[in-house]
Amino acid sequence: MGPVEAFTTAWRKSFTYGGKATRAEYWWFYLTNWVALLILMVIPAITNSSVPGGLVFVYLIAQVFPSLSITFRRLRDIGKNWTWIFINLIPFIGGFWFIYLLCQPTGHYAYAFK
Repeated sequence: MGPVEAFTTAWRKSFTYGGKATRAEYWWFYLTNWVALLILMVIPAITNSSVPGGLVFVYLIAQVFPSLSITFRRLRDIGKNWTWIFINLIPFIGGFWFIYLLCQPTGHYAYAFK
């Protein structure tokens, strides 16, 4: 799966928390998401306008849904429950542990989520 396909798939499945997301799909989405955000942040600086700055805010709010959805599906793909997202709340080590989990290869589809 390429970057554009991963990005569009994540947006299309914004409210689909079932299923799986491959490692490539997850990381390509996050790379293209950051590139899109960077482009949206550069536009106001180039044009000296605050109007596109509002666009950055709208995009930041809107991208929460596909980001959560693809993260839940990625955790399911490695055989973890969605509640593992809260590992980020552990100070210092939680974020690193979460990234480690997201980098794992596809596991067994161990949970029967509904």
